[in-house]
Amino acid sequence: MRQKTHMMRRAGVLIAALASLLAGPATVPASANAGPGAPDPVPALAGALTGETPGEVPGALPAEAFAPVPAEYPARHPAGSSAGQPAHPAAGAPAVPYDYAPRTFTGVGFDTCHTPSFETMQDWTASPYRAVGVYIGGRARACPDQPNLTPGWVRAVDSLGWRLLPLYVGSQAPCVHAKGKRRYTIDGYAPRYQGVREGADAVRQARALGMHEGSPVYLDMEAYDQRNASCARTTLAFVQGWSREVRRHGYLPGFYSSSTSGIQHMERARRAGAGDLPGAVWFARWQEEPDLFGEPVLASDAWQPHRRVHQYRGNIRQTWGGRTLKIDANLVDAPVAVVG
Repeated sequence: MRQKTHMMRRAGVLIAALASLLAGPATVPASANAGPGAPDPVPALAGALTGETPGEVPGALPAEAFAPVPAEYPARHPAGSSAGQPAHPAAGAPAVPYDYAPRTFTGVGFDTCHTPSFETMQDWTASPYRAVGVYIGGRARACPDQPNLTPGWVRAVDSLGWRLLPLYVGSQAPCVHAKGKRRYTIDGYAPRYQGVREGADAVRQARALGMHEGSPVYLDMEAYDQRNASCARTTLAFVQGWSREVRRHGYLPGFYSSSTSGIQHMERARRAGAGDLPGAVWFARWQEEPDLFGEPVLASDAWQPHRRVHQYRGNIRQTWGGRTLKIDANLVDAPVAVVG
């Protein structure tokens, strides 16, 4: 009981630190998305997220927030689980395969469409962030030209203490909302085969960058109408093929999407007993405070422990060490790339 109380207190400390982070350095909303796509806007935030109304401009960060989130911050584990072990699923709900992950990270991170230079990453060590999402490949990647993203860059930023979250923006759901993504939709005649083929490519890209077996690769599936039965079947088959192939090569398949589309779809598939699902989820729900464990579309014991990322803010500009980036902000308790 003492240990549980102690963990709860530490959790409170992180929430307080994150509340300070949300007051971050001078930030302004951007009209273009930092990554390849944005989550479905929460109704209350729709204007701010689409650029129709100006968002808030937070104030300065207190000095104590410049330190990284303590590494010993404990993730909250559901009843019946412990660190490094999967939780017991609720009755009737199948468990997602708990893939081995030799390296996990708990703290705050950011993702951005163009991989920053090494010098920028050096200067951004002044920030509270210690993880960064990088777009390693995929035919629907919004920023295909990545001159900074090289094996040397990967090793160098890893040596600075950064932890990497590799994203692969492959084929998109046939009912994807973003018009710009509709030219990259999944082949409805052979979605699983296409998923296998792109899963193999995702592994090739990760390996070429020096990310070893045990590393995650997060499939970026932009928001789509998961209530469309035909589209949902095609998308799920693609995700299953992709995940199975990534696993076959010894990597961990992750999945990024909007909470109310792809994430809800994967949770529904999990409850229905579908196999070959992703082993980690990265859900986009933009709101003022991050919440890894209170996401309403996920069961409390699903994708636990150390298998969740919450993208809680997007399209913001932040300046650290004199360098400004357009980013999405994330709270991370999930696998990161194995480098070195």
